[in-house]
Amino acid sequence: MWGAIALAVIVVIPVVVALTDSESTVVSPSATIERNDTVALLHDAAEQQGICYGWKLQQGDVVSVGSNLGAGISVVDHPRCPRWLRVAATVVYTPESSEAEDYATVAVEGSSEFFPELPGLVAGLSRFGLDEATFVEEPGWAAMRAAVSLPLLVVESGVASPEPTIPSEPAEAPSPLPAAGSDLWRDRSGWLIGATGMFLIAVLLVVVGLVQWRRRRGEAAVANGRGAGAASVRTVERA
Repeated sequence: MWGAIALAVIVVIPVVVALTDSESTVVSPSATIERNDTVALLHDAAEQQGICYGWKLQQGDVVSVGSNLGAGISVVDHPRCPRWLRVAATVVYTPESSEAEDYATVAVEGSSEFFPELPGLVAGLSRFGLDEATFVEEPGWAAMRAAVSLPLLVVESGVASPEPTIPSEPAEAPSPLPAAGSDLWRDRSGWLIGATGMFLIAVLLVVVGLVQWRRRRGEAAVANGRGAGAASVRTVERA
């Protein structure tokens, strides 16, 4: 019995270790929802900048590839992508029994017109924290993050312009500006307003004076008429 158990342990343990080592050396792609979100962002950038963007993650064989055209579609030699850029990363996991360390290589590939900018784009990814160590730790996430960072780095390098802001149209046409007045009137506006006010007051006083003068004249005429009538009555009575 004990011999059978010992034999089972001798056989099973190496198998378990082998399976564990083989699983630990597998590079996993990003989740489906993360790939779909990345495609949507790359699609918007491609529409605005006229540049196709994508990614390729591999471990010997290709683990994940995609672009603004969709997950699983490469931008390389695609008829809809004469201008293209993509992040290409290779991740290698070594077995725990090996003395070699895990490692990754990260590059930016593109069409011929982007060759001078490619080293700067790789340096920009490192500045964003997307270096080899990050790809070793989280290869799937790092590939997606690096792909959506490419449009920003392209704008930063001056190769493409940022998305312009489209101004909203005014609800109605603005009214024309009033004609510019003379400096003579503008500089003496206070004095002219005061003079106009005094003139109006003077006219008002003249009008009031004329009205009172006519009223007094009328009253005097009435009084004189009464006096002449009284004098005539007295003359008649004396006669």
